[in-house]
Amino acid sequence: QVQLVESGGGSVQAGGSLRLSCEASGRAIRSFVMAWFRQVPGKEREFVSSISWSGGGTKFADSVKGRFTIFRDNAKNMAFLQMNSLKPEDTAVYYCALRDGSYSFTEPFNYGYWGQGTQVTVSS
Repeated sequence: QVQLVESGGGSVQAGGSLRLSCEASGRAIRSFVMAWFRQVPGKEREFVSSISWSGGGTKFADSVKGRFTIFRDNAKNMAFLQMNSLKPEDTAVYYCALRDGSYSFTEPFNYGYWGQGTQVTVSS
C-alpha cells in the first residue's frame, strides 16, 4: 500500500507562485508514475501534469504548459508541482496520484493511489 500526503496549497494573488509537495509512504515509489490532478466543485477531476519514474518523461495539460513544472525526488519519496504565473482559473483542489507502471495516463481511473487533496485559491 502507498499513502500520499499533499502540502503547499494556499491562497495567492494572480501572477504569484506556489509549490505543491506530495510525500509517499508505505513503499518505494521509484517504479511509479506520479501525477497531479485538480478538481473544482461540480466538475470532473482533470489532469494537470505527470512524471515518469525516471523523471525524464513529463506531461502537462495545455492550460498549464509553460507555467507549471513537475519534478520528483525518489530518494525522499516525494513529487513536486511548481506553479508559476497563477491565474484565477487555476483555483481548485489539487490531488497527487500514483500508478504502478511506466506510462503516464491522463485519465484519473488509471491511478490507484490518491492523496487527500490540497486547496489552491488564486484571487484576481
